[in-house]
Amino acid sequence: MIGTAGDAAETVYERDLTGPCAVVLGSEGAGMRRLTRDLCDFTVKLPMAGSVSSLNVSVAAGVCLFEALRQRGG
Repeated sequence: MIGTAGDAAETVYERDLTGPCAVVLGSEGAGMRRLTRDLCDFTVKLPMAGSVSSLNVSVAAGVCLFEALRQRGG
């Protein structure tokens, strides 16, 4: 299970997403709950440029799912 968190050590582009996985995204303001985060195998972050601090959760989901598809050769 892959969680998304702004304070994660690696980005979604650095992590291998080619195997079976579930992507867990938290709410736009508070993020994931602590117990949910604890159940994740690892967390990844989406790199932000400029003054953008976060993305809408649906946009973040699209970025993560597209990266998994890209890594799988889709």
